[in-house]
Amino acid sequence: MRRSGELIRTLTGHLKAVLSVAIHPNGNTLASSSKDGIIKLWNLQTGELLETFSGFSPLIFSSDGDILISGGKSGTIKIWEQVQTTKNLSIIGEWWEILGVNTNTHPDDVKLAYRRLARLYHPDINNSESAKAAMQAVNQAYHNFQTLVNVEK
Repeated sequence: MRRSGELIRTLTGHLKAVLSVAIHPNGNTLASSSKDGIIKLWNLQTGELLETFSGFSPLIFSSDGDILISGGKSGTIKIWEQVQTTKNLSIIGEWWEILGVNTNTHPDDVKLAYRRLARLYHPDINNSESAKAAMQAVNQAYHNFQTLVNVEK
C-alpha cells in the first residue's frame, strides 16, 4: 500500500464537473457522477472506463456491492441492479426515471433527454456489454412516454 501521498492516477472522461464518487466494497471499482447527469464506472487498478450511464449525485454502493444508488432529477432516486451473469449494471425504473426527467416535463425536453441517452448508449458509440440493455431500456421508456402522450390527446 502506498503511503507517500503521491498521485496514483487521474481519471478523465466526464464533460462536466464531477460532483460525487463512490468506491465499490471490493475496492476495485469507482463510480463517479457529473453535473450533466452521467455516471461512469472505472477500474481503479487500471483507470479503464467500464460503464457509462445516466444518473446524478449522490452515489453509494450497497454493502455487498450488488446495487448502486444514485440521485435522479427532481427528488427521484435511481437504483441500479448489478446483473449477476455479466456483472454489468442494468436500468430499472419508470419511464421518467430512466430518461432522467420529471413526469410533467415538456415533450420536446423528453425527446432531447431520449436523444442524449441514445447517443450515450448507441452500440456505434458505446460497445460495453451493458450498452445494449441500456439502449433497450431507454427505447422502451421513450415508447412508454409516447404511448402515454398519445392516450392523453
